[in-house]
Amino acid sequence: MKQRIVIIGPAHPLRGGLATFNQRLATAFNSGGDHCTIVSFSLQYPSLLFPGKTQYATDAAPEGLTIEPLINSVDPYSWLKVGHYLRKLKPDLIVVRYWIPFMGPALGTVLRLVKRNKHTKIICIADNIIPHERRPGDNTFTRYFLKACDGFVTMSDKVLADLRKFERSKPAQLVQHPLYDNFGTIVTKEAARAHLGLNNNDKIILFFGFIRKYKGLDLLLQAMTDAELQKQNIKLLIAGEFYEDERDYLQIIKRERLEEAIILRNHFIADNDVKWYLCAADAVIQPYRAATQSGVTPLAYYFEKPMVVTNVGGLPDLVPHLKCGIVCEPQPAAIAAAIVRFYKLGEAYFIPHLQTEKLKYSWTNLVTAIKELAAGGNQTANGTTTQ
Repeated sequence: MKQRIVIIGPAHPLRGGLATFNQRLATAFNSGGDHCTIVSFSLQYPSLLFPGKTQYATDAAPEGLTIEPLINSVDPYSWLKVGHYLRKLKPDLIVVRYWIPFMGPALGTVLRLVKRNKHTKIICIADNIIPHERRPGDNTFTRYFLKACDGFVTMSDKVLADLRKFERSKPAQLVQHPLYDNFGTIVTKEAARAHLGLNNNDKIILFFGFIRKYKGLDLLLQAMTDAELQKQNIKLLIAGEFYEDERDYLQIIKRERLEEAIILRNHFIADNDVKWYLCAADAVIQPYRAATQSGVTPLAYYFEKPMVVTNVGGLPDLVPHLKCGIVCEPQPAAIAAAIVRFYKLGEAYFIPHLQTEKLKYSWTNLVTAIKELAAGGNQTANGTTTQ
């Protein structure tokens, strides 16, 4: 049955993985016959709280989607206005993203007002429950938000376990993060490197995405000092914007004399450039100190790139060891050894496994899980299921 669905979360012109995900999910709902729109933010973060250079994308808005930038995260009047608007709209289903406790007061207030219509079901896609970087008030804001939801989707066991520390009774499903299949088709490594001005004969590993402490880039830079990596002349391509002071990283590069081994593209990678970076690499490296799930992993799957990931959070579950990549401990020596092992096995070794594993990560699975939760079905006794 056709439903009216509203996704609450970042969308164009806001940039980043959450916006990309929400837009792709809206497309999946619409493709299935539903009518889905997105309610986004007129102000997502005050400039003082945003660590990057800009919150806004420069590319064109996605075609065929209705995006309403209505919520001001620090203006309670806008929360009330949006809540009353959605209450009167009476969508059958609201899908709301939760990724940081800072958004708890705004989103929790909006949803409480919506629930007064006694019609709309509210399903949360929880990217994080316990944040990577903790601040006072996190637990209070999170509890306030969670009480307004009817059910939950998580994309890793870690987030599901964190959710159950706060909310024990409401239904939840674990669904793997779908593939980002909206960044264009796979191109040859030769074409990608030519486009980016990279040497076609180099061994190149890729660190992709926003740079924050928990992502462990400093551990990877220390790993690049390994004698065997230097002997093989392996290059590290860093593609992403610093979301913290870049000087510590640049000092490591200078102190360890890694200038020749590092290719630094320290700016936000626009959607239409993503495929060039993924296709140019031999492998994608995620040396995280902590993780729930990662939006980089489905990118690597889509572009069929093996991964080296650390044994933290949900990463080992997403990357079967010695099939779709190599799992190692979050220590420089272990990361270096894993990179060496990857090149010993060779990129081609992993491709058949990647092509098989990626079939699990469909948008249809996510849409189905959300609708089942909204309908109150497909639950075990403790309210948790897995897809």
